[in-house]
Amino acid sequence: MNILTRSIAAACLALPFAGGAAVAETPPNVLVVAQNIDDIVAIDPAQAYEFTSSEIATNVYDRLVQYDADDTTKLVGGLAESWDMDADAKTLTFTLRDGVTFHSGNPVRPEDVIFSFKRVIELNKNPAFILAQLGWTPENFDDMVTGDGNTVTVRYSGDFSPAFVMNVLAARPASIVDRELVMQNEVDGDWGNAWLNQNTAGSGPFMLDTYRSSELLRLSANKDYHKGAPKLDSIIIRHVAEAATQQLLLQQGDVDIARNMTPEQVASLPEDGFKIGTYPQATVHFISYNLKTPELNNPALWEASRYLIDYGGLTSTLLKGQMEKHQAFWPKGFPGALEDTPYSYDPEKAKQILADGGVELPITVEMDVFNFAPFTDVAQSIQASFAEAGINFELQPGTTAGIITKYRAREHEAIMLYWGPDFNDPHSNAKAFAYNADNSDEAYISTTTWRNAWAVPEEMNKATMAALTEADPEKRNEMYLELQREVQKTAPFFIMFQGTLQVGMADNVENYVHGASSDLVFYRLVEKS
Repeated sequence: MNILTRSIAAACLALPFAGGAAVAETPPNVLVVAQNIDDIVAIDPAQAYEFTSSEIATNVYDRLVQYDADDTTKLVGGLAESWDMDADAKTLTFTLRDGVTFHSGNPVRPEDVIFSFKRVIELNKNPAFILAQLGWTPENFDDMVTGDGNTVTVRYSGDFSPAFVMNVLAARPASIVDRELVMQNEVDGDWGNAWLNQNTAGSGPFMLDTYRSSELLRLSANKDYHKGAPKLDSIIIRHVAEAATQQLLLQQGDVDIARNMTPEQVASLPEDGFKIGTYPQATVHFISYNLKTPELNNPALWEASRYLIDYGGLTSTLLKGQMEKHQAFWPKGFPGALEDTPYSYDPEKAKQILADGGVELPITVEMDVFNFAPFTDVAQSIQASFAEAGINFELQPGTTAGIITKYRAREHEAIMLYWGPDFNDPHSNAKAFAYNADNSDEAYISTTTWRNAWAVPEEMNKATMAALTEADPEKRNEMYLELQREVQKTAPFFIMFQGTLQVGMADNVENYVHGASSDLVFYRLVEKS
């Protein structure tokens, strides 16, 4: 680390916390971010499973194919310049770009790709299941992923669309690490895991200079990045847990971006000198009925419920800036997302549906809800609007852990929750909301369909698996759009909102990219005017 970089880091750490007018300016070639980063458990991409560590991996590592800062909805070549798919043989063959090097200066080779995938499977840490979906095990791996010259051939078992396989290979654990550097730092057969949890070994647009847990991350630009050097020399992410302190630092000029401000703080940010970026996030929020409760096993009740939520009123008041109206299981911001919102607040229509469907009213239903804002406030609003139609929710506030445990055991009646994808492929949510081939109590599966005891119609089960195997990307997206429409109309749960994130920025910050998930946060294009 040179003296200039050290000076910048020290200056940024020493910036004052006092109120008043702006008393500092961040350096013109450095972006300083205030963010709560105490969620980090691991930064090794074979182990990392937290939001902030996902962002690190995205900016430090490349993958064979990846979603990119230029368009977070498109899957493009990363380290691979081209690839050939053979769905019948269940293989994809990737040709690597020539001349790409890791931050160490070592060339990126097929051996590095093979090593990177193998260590994920061998270590078997939290995100390993994403790659293991392809049928890879420690025993068969050497036959499933092979290299020849400048190519890597990936084999998979299972009836999957090549697009699904590509999305798996674009996920965080598929990040490519520098084999030579990592193995130089292996200790007791740990595949370099301990070292990679304090250091990085990537080829991405940034390299990690400093990581101090719950304190600081500093990234410096990779000037030789194969897609073009980052616009700024350095990114400094300061751990600032308090949202009010983040706002203060932003207004003083001590940071350029505040990532975790509340809606109230966002509303109070001065217009002069600042701006707000609003970004849809991948979480979808819903209410569901457990069909093990006989009174809830009536499709007319499900349909009427969709008209008893004041979507517009909630998103303009209690949820302003935090959520937007969304009524499909795949979140906006990803290919294949359905953005139609056919349901609106109409209690008279709901009452007619209930009467026509022979639903005996009034009905009393226990609804579990997280015991913190905004969930408790939203639940009370929904309680009032449902009561108009004779559906009386008895709210059961509880801790996140307690409610999730109850939900997994199918012991709830109704529940208000949210769901997010494990990786950027629509099957990640389709399997949760549109598939349940065995509804028995013994057949536990981590889906909302099983947990709500909904025996998904066989036609929908077949459609879900057909979309998973469809080779044509455009046709596959259409199949997922149709699945989302069917779930909208017929499921015993009703999706209401999609989370949004509001980021406060100095008005000279341009081209900050924050996609629908933490894997899609990019700093490469950021400039300061």
